[in-house]
Amino acid sequence: MAIDYAVFAKDIKRWGRELGFAQVGIAAGELVQAEIHLNRWLAAGFHGQMHYMARHGNKRARPAELVPGTQRIICVRMDYLPEPMTRAQHISSDPAQAFISRYALGRDYHKVLRGRLKQLVARMEQQIGCFSHRLFVDSAPVMEKPLAEQAGLGWIGKHSNLLSREAGSWFFLGEIYVDQPLPVDSSSRKHCGTCQACIESCPTAAIVAPYVLDARRCIAYLTVELAGSIPEDLRPLLGNRIFGCDDCQRVCPWNRRATLTTETDFQPRHGLDCATLVELFAWDEDTFRQRTQGTAIHRLGHERWLRNISVALGNAAPSAAIHAALSSRLTHPSPLVREHVAWALTRLRGR
Repeated sequence: MAIDYAVFAKDIKRWGRELGFAQVGIAAGELVQAEIHLNRWLAAGFHGQMHYMARHGNKRARPAELVPGTQRIICVRMDYLPEPMTRAQHISSDPAQAFISRYALGRDYHKVLRGRLKQLVARMEQQIGCFSHRLFVDSAPVMEKPLAEQAGLGWIGKHSNLLSREAGSWFFLGEIYVDQPLPVDSSSRKHCGTCQACIESCPTAAIVAPYVLDARRCIAYLTVELAGSIPEDLRPLLGNRIFGCDDCQRVCPWNRRATLTTETDFQPRHGLDCATLVELFAWDEDTFRQRTQGTAIHRLGHERWLRNISVALGNAAPSAAIHAALSSRLTHPSPLVREHVAWALTRLRGR
């Protein structure tokens, strides 16, 4: 029986909404301009230690080369903001508190979205039978933001995040590469205008030009992706941010329209949304593993967890409790931890 792809596409979007996706769109996967932008970005070295960004040649921008037979990409978004932005602002402005990017407070989004995408594929197969497909959730060389922009889910803002007029930028993205000739959606237009709030608010001046991010200066990169020492000149700029940074999102006018997530999986776990730096610094490796299991923080590892918190403690107001906490790690087995602890103590003495 012939497939009515126009009807099938509408069904896919309806099923997606039923599964908890806020929006579903379909892209053709023509990423010529995105490929040019990526290659310029890589040539400038803005990817830092994220060497995976340069692997796979041009497959990242050519879906049919990454997954042979691909004709369309089904793009989805799922909202994750767990609490009002005013609460995040309060925590980030309190140097004794530990600020963790809102996306990482709950269950690992990779697992949540992948599970829902599998359910969406199952419904599609019930309708048309087996077909060739592959799922992605920030897990392979996929240009998810240009694809989502092409699928009508939003536009890439000057901070390089995807923005939606209805939901701001507090959402995750996922994709299904399929070998079906589905009708595509219209690309989104950009609506940033002359606004530069994200550029002006970046603590480390990582947004070096509109739509160009130097990841080597980005706090999300420094606290999550960077494997070694955090550059000393950037450490004071991290403030109390120990895993990621949401500043460019919090100041974006479009995020005034963001709604809180209805997904219980994205609600904060183990009090990570209100913990103090001293409290988290006291976690031993077993405690770290237990309390971050199933979250995006887990892959960071205990060593870099202590590295990040050491910097934040060095940026906090001096106190006996902070001095005692740092001093307790001066003989830590890791040279990386000892280096950042010593820096923090020196900084506190200087203040």
